[in-house]
Amino acid sequence: MPRPTATQLVYGSATVFLSTLAMLLLSQTQTGIGVAVIALAGLGLGLLVAMTVPMPGLSRVARRAGRSASAPTGPPAARRARPGRAPAAAADPRPGRRADPLTPVPPQ
Repeated sequence: MPRPTATQLVYGSATVFLSTLAMLLLSQTQTGIGVAVIALAGLGLGLLVAMTVPMPGLSRVARRAGRSASAPTGPPAARRARPGRAPAAAADPRPGRRADPLTPVPPQ
């Protein structure tokens, strides 16, 4: 689950504070249960606003396409591979161990 951004925290907090204040002033409630219901409604509105603020990242068009417009195409191993270098998984014969990605390829 991604962490909330600063924008989401600010919008959500402002919504909780302002909506709760407005509802308390408009309803003129004086009972504890009324205040609790209004506080829960304010928290719910704040959560709704915070979750609907767009996350930074890919645009909708890029998300629909499944990749970023600026991302290179091709398989990931082919993009990272350098001539004369072995991929990290192939460089270390021990299973479950991670090798140095810059280990030279042994001559064949």
